[in-house]
Amino acid sequence: MVSKQKLSSSGCIYSAPRCSNRGRTYSLVYSSVHKIKKVEKIESVKIKYKPILLGGLHNLHNIKAPAFIPSKAKFMIRDCKLVAEKNKIKFKFNSYFPIKTLNLMRGVLVSEEDDFKSFYIDTMFDAIWKDGLNMNDQGIIDKILKNINTNPKTFLLRASSQNIKATLKKNTDDAFEKGIFGAPTFVVNNKIFWGQDRLEFAIKEASK
Repeated sequence: MVSKQKLSSSGCIYSAPRCSNRGRTYSLVYSSVHKIKKVEKIESVKIKYKPILLGGLHNLHNIKAPAFIPSKAKFMIRDCKLVAEKNKIKFKFNSYFPIKTLNLMRGVLVSEEDDFKSFYIDTMFDAIWKDGLNMNDQGIIDKILKNINTNPKTFLLRASSQNIKATLKKNTDDAFEKGIFGAPTFVVNNKIFWGQDRLEFAIKEASK
């Protein structure tokens, strides 16, 4: 049985969770969120999500996101589909990709303050990678927020506050200082495990 300590998952909506430049989201994180939920049910482990600006992190490391390297991008799309099929996750590559998720990432922090972070992450990830919605359109985001009984104007105003902006930047800077360069990244006992396919090793480390 894995211990009940927390794993720190430094990533984007999602957490965002991998993301491409300037806070755009990448679908393998979507797969990892589904895998994490299964693990949390089976093992006595709680994952703590920490949103970051992956585009900013890439810039700090002078890294170019795979989505912007044509030879890698086509394999990225194929890999996303393969991982989704393996884990029996409903998934379709979003035709509006890349998605600018800066406000969505800030929204994770607002939802955390209001104690519905997990639901918020699931809702936004599903909108992008299951429903294929154009999340570059603020009007669509507003409709989603209304559907989960959240006032869009108030939510966006809070997401644009200096405190939220500073927290997201600090998360990104902290990730860089720890040597994190991509997402999802799991941090357990000060050890770094990068990528959704390293989750099992992070869980094993948590059981020590």
